[in-house]
Amino acid sequence: MLEITPQQGYQRAVVLSAGIHGNETAPIELLNQLVVDLLAGSRRLAVRLLVILGNPAAMRAGKRYLHSDMNRMFGGRHRDFPASGETARALQLEQRVVEFFEQESAARAHYDLHTAIRESCLPRFGILPFQQRPYDPSQLALLDAAELDALVIHRAPGGTFSHFSSEQATAASCTLELGKARPFGDNDLQQFSAINRALQSLVSGEALPARSGAAMRIFQVEKSLIKRSEDFRLHLADDTANFYRFAAGNAGV
Repeated sequence: MLEITPQQGYQRAVVLSAGIHGNETAPIELLNQLVVDLLAGSRRLAVRLLVILGNPAAMRAGKRYLHSDMNRMFGGRHRDFPASGETARALQLEQRVVEFFEQESAARAHYDLHTAIRESCLPRFGILPFQQRPYDPSQLALLDAAELDALVIHRAPGGTFSHFSSEQATAASCTLELGKARPFGDNDLQQFSAINRALQSLVSGEALPARSGAAMRIFQVEKSLIKRSEDFRLHLADDTANFYRFAAGNAGV
């Protein structure tokens, strides 16, 4: 975890996180380059910034997780899992994020960057956590400028990192999915250049880039299937992509 505060005043406090799943490397590479640019002085810092790499042990092992899925543990749900380094880390991240935003009068934002297990018909998408207050218009503008293909809106609480920061710190939070999980060095970061530019604009206090692609598609979650044990089996072909359109009657819960 690295916190950087600008010498001048700021109007936003921002958390950028990646590596909650250790094998999701593209977001880690993007955040690493952002930090390098900030520390080198080649990019202006206009926000109070906390950068988090969530699961370093799994990152070193090249695995999604070592014991249990950390992105099901937040909001105190780590107590429902067998004790491990990952449950301890989830608690540590909760405490750090609350501490970061505590008594912060600036606008609050959290973007948790991931990649998907599967290929996706809509490769760049965001997931908004359930919240009872309206979504922040400036956040929606950033997601649009990031050239996301789709935005998924949850309708129930969950154990994700972004839901925790939204619920417990009233941050404008979103999970960003950047393509498919690949090993370090095998990512084509150019395909995420619009997301990268939007986050750079946020951090540097610059105007958001104009969207040039097709309009973002909006989805709402109706039902959730959650893997709670290793005995869980999802009866879909391994090559079934996210956002695949099933024929009527071919899928059901």
